[in-house]
Amino acid sequence: MQKEPDQKKIAALVRELIVELGEDPEREGLKKTPDRVAKSLAFLTRGYRQNLKKVVNGAHFKSGTNHMVILKDIELYSLCEHHMLPFYGKCAIGYISAGKVLGVSKLARIVDMYARRLQIQERMTEEIAAAVMAETGAEGVGVVIRAKHLCMMMRGVEKQNSEMTTSAVLGTFRSDAKVREEFLSLLAQ
Repeated sequence: MQKEPDQKKIAALVRELIVELGEDPEREGLKKTPDRVAKSLAFLTRGYRQNLKKVVNGAHFKSGTNHMVILKDIELYSLCEHHMLPFYGKCAIGYISAGKVLGVSKLARIVDMYARRLQIQERMTEEIAAAVMAETGAEGVGVVIRAKHLCMMMRGVEKQNSEMTTSAVLGTFRSDAKVREEFLSLLAQ
């Protein structure tokens, strides 16, 4: 786990950036911008200062049967590591219980922990799946993320309606086509 970022240092760097962009950091609308950006970046990257065990906080519960658990439409907001521009979307997580389940809010907290880092969507999808598998001991895990990337919408190719979909499947979600099909069909409902 990393230490808290030095917000005064970040604010000083943001002030320099404002100058380099040709603006006056003393202009009324920009005077407090370096501090606001520093605070915002600390919040948007707080996932570096979290760990899985503390996020889950022991919220494991016994489950008598091995059934599929799905939580979908988990909002996520992240920063792309290539341009530090936001990407945002929704995540769906499914797993087949092997005797224990997680508190439902913990799934959303796991998504947030990985989203609140400089990321690429592909890696984040895999990290979430691995974390759910590690914490549940599930027979299988599936994660699907659909997101829009401002680095593609605001600059570069400027494609405002593009959406990226990534998936990661582990255990029976990978090895058993029927399990994977059930998961994907339930997501479509």
